Amino acid sequence: MRDAREKIDGAFNGQFDDFRLEAQFSVPASGVTGIYGPSGCGKTSLLRCLAGLVKCQGTLSFRGQIWQDTAQRILKKPHERRVGYVFQEPSLFPHLSVQQNLSFGLERARRANTAVSVKQEDVVNFLKVESLLARAPQDLSGGERQRVAIGRALLSQPQLLLLDEPLSALDDTARKEIMTCLEDISSRFALPVFYVSHDMREIERLADTLLLMDAGKVIGSGPLTVLQSDPALPLYHASDSAVTISGRVQRLDEHYHLAEVVIPGGTLTISGQNLSSGDNLRLSIKASDVSFVSEPAPATSILNCLPGRIVSVAPCQRDAGHVIVQVALGQAGDGARVLGRITRKSCDRLELQADKPVYAQIKSIAVMR
Repeated sequence: MRDAREKIDGAFNGQFDDFRLEAQFSVPASGVTGIYGPSGCGKTSLLRCLAGLVKCQGTLSFRGQIWQDTAQRILKKPHERRVGYVFQEPSLFPHLSVQQNLSFGLERARRANTAVSVKQEDVVNFLKVESLLARAPQDLSGGERQRVAIGRALLSQPQLLLLDEPLSALDDTARKEIMTCLEDISSRFALPVFYVSHDMREIERLADTLLLMDAGKVIGSGPLTVLQSDPALPLYHASDSAVTISGRVQRLDEHYHLAEVVIPGGTLTISGQNLSSGDNLRLSIKASDVSFVSEPAPATSILNCLPGRIVSVAPCQRDAGHVIVQVALGQAGDGARVLGRITRKSCDRLELQADKPVYAQIKSIAVMR
C-alpha cells in the first residue's frame, strides 16, 4: 500500500449552481495526473477545489498534510497550499513586462517565506522566454503568453501545479511548442501536476495517471494504460479508443529508415525518423488499426504481427455490428495490452474468445513522445 506521503487523496461533495460535484480520488503525488471527461463534467470545478479557490464540503490531503477536512473545520487557504495554477487564458499583468511578471511569482514566494528552489534563470531557459523578457504581454503571441504564465506559476515555488486546458486557446504551432515543455515539466521541477483537458491525445502524451470524470463524478481512477483497456469505462468504447504503450528503441535500420522498439511482450517496427538507439518512447495504438489472425500471414505489407492471448471480447457499445477484442501481447499473454475493433462476423469466423492465442496485426503506430 502506498504511503500517505506519496499520495494526494480527495473527496469533494458540493453544489455549484445547477451542477453537483461528488468526486473521490487517490493518486500518486508525483508525475502527471490527467483529468478527462466531456464538457461540463466537473473537471475545472475539481481543479478549483484542489486549489482552495471555491468552498466545497469534503477532505483533501497532500503527502500526508491535511489541506481540508470540513468536518474538523480545517480549510487551508490557497496561498497556504502553495499551488501554482495556470488557467485556459493567460492572466498576466498587462502593466508589467515579462520579466516583471515572472519576478512577481518569485516575490510572492519570498513574502510567504517559502524557500526558493526553482530559480528564474532555470525557468527562463526551460520555457525559452529569454528573448521576451523586456516585452509587454500585449506584444506576445498566445503561445508566448501561456509560456510566461507557466513560468510565473513555477516561480511561485509551488508544491503542486494545476494546468486547466492550457492549450485550448492556442493554434497548432503554439500548442506543439508548449507541449514539448509540458512533457518534461513534472520531472524537471519534481512537481506533481494535474492536467485538465478535453483532448485525449494530450492526455495520452502527458499523463501517467488518469481521473476519468462524468456528471460530476470520478468514474475511473488509476494508471492511464489500465483505464484505457477497461471494458467498463467509456474510453474503451470510444470511436477513437486507443492504448498507450511505453517502449525503448533497440535498433535502427538505416537502410529502410525504421526503428525496432522493445515493448512488454514483443518488438514493434516503426518509422525511425528523428529517433536514436536507446530513446524511450510513448506509443499510441488505435483499436481501429488492429486486426487479428490465427497464424501470421506469409506475405503482407503489415510489419507488425505479434503473438498474444485474448483477455476479453466485448460488444461495441457504439456499433452493434462490431466487437472490441482486448489482447495481452507475448506468447504467454503477459505483455502490454492492445485493443482491436473488428466486425462481429470476423470475430465469429475466427472463433475469438478469452484465453485463445491469436496474432495482433498492427497497421499504424503513433509516437506520442
